[in-house]
Amino acid sequence: MSVTLLFTDIEGSTRLVQQLGDDYPVALERHRGAVRAAVAAEGGEEVDCTGDEFSIAFTDARAAVAAALAVQAAHEGGDVRVRIGIHTGDPLRVDGGYVGIDVHRAARICAAGHGGQTLLSGAARDALGDDARLRDLGEHRLRGLDRPERIYQLDPSATFPPLRADAEETGLGARQRVVIADDSVLLREGIASLLTDAGFEIVGQAGDADELMLKVRSYKPDVAIVDIRMPPTHTDEGLRAAQQIREKHPGTGVLVLSQYVESGYALELLQGSAEGVGYLLKDRVSDVKEFAAAVKRVGDGGSALDPEVVSRLVGRRRGDDPLSQLTPREREVLELMAEGRSNQAIAERLVVTLRAVEKHVTSIFGKLHLPADEADHRRVLAVLAYLRD
Repeated sequence: MSVTLLFTDIEGSTRLVQQLGDDYPVALERHRGAVRAAVAAEGGEEVDCTGDEFSIAFTDARAAVAAALAVQAAHEGGDVRVRIGIHTGDPLRVDGGYVGIDVHRAARICAAGHGGQTLLSGAARDALGDDARLRDLGEHRLRGLDRPERIYQLDPSATFPPLRADAEETGLGARQRVVIADDSVLLREGIASLLTDAGFEIVGQAGDADELMLKVRSYKPDVAIVDIRMPPTHTDEGLRAAQQIREKHPGTGVLVLSQYVESGYALELLQGSAEGVGYLLKDRVSDVKEFAAAVKRVGDGGSALDPEVVSRLVGRRRGDDPLSQLTPREREVLELMAEGRSNQAIAERLVVTLRAVEKHVTSIFGKLHLPADEADHRRVLAVLAYLRD
């Protein structure tokens, strides 16, 4: 029997808990009441409710859409913003609930949206009929599913950022938690907006080093993005805070931003390990995809070093320069390795085959007398440790 599944959750619930404090339980109960009232009015069945998430079943797709409209109307203008995913399929009924790929599809469609947005699958759209007023958002790959899904937006006139599915497809946010520290409120907010659209969760912002350390201790983020020059002296407070985070909070990656190339600071930051470390010029923020990819690499325990910084490190002149043995192509590969890029990413950048890059990497390690390691960030550690000699 065909069933239309409706999934909901609250966007940024962690941030909302921090924002509302003791008032959050009241807001959550009000939210649950609004969802349950809409479901009851349209004859739906509440399958599950966990935290701020609901899964609901309807025998009719139109009833599901009516319930979604009522839920969004109930939250309009409030602190709570709900995203909703609707999919029609034939899930299996087991122990009072539903299982099967259709359940996962409905959940993924919900997760792809933003607060205030209601998304429908192609199957749900077909179940509504030709007179449904929807906005076609095109095909999108949803994490874990074997085929792209054509997704529609219920309110055709509303404007939202790109679907979160797009961020996952390009290997970005994946819901990593980020703290941003910069004394410029405009820059902080700009970075926060860019990363939120890319699928990251911004759990805190700070204007100085002390506030940064407090946010890191409190929220335990995956990544701390830190301006190298912060109050009160605007010299190296950010760098010192970054080093402290690396020492006391090893589970948090650190991405330092700088206005200028300061190779000495970069080397100081890399002392001991290049795992979970990044150093970028602020200009790189404007390339959103590259910047978000760098943040994710650092959060995953890898490295992200600015090409200009790497060029200076690689290009330093020494009396007995081991890099003189490298071919021009090997030097290019080495620089991209030091930026934290995988073999596949290097192949794409240089427009060569993966096999060719693997051969270059093997040759580089041989000429520099370094053991080849499959872990990308350990390769960077080995290369940069050698370059510091």
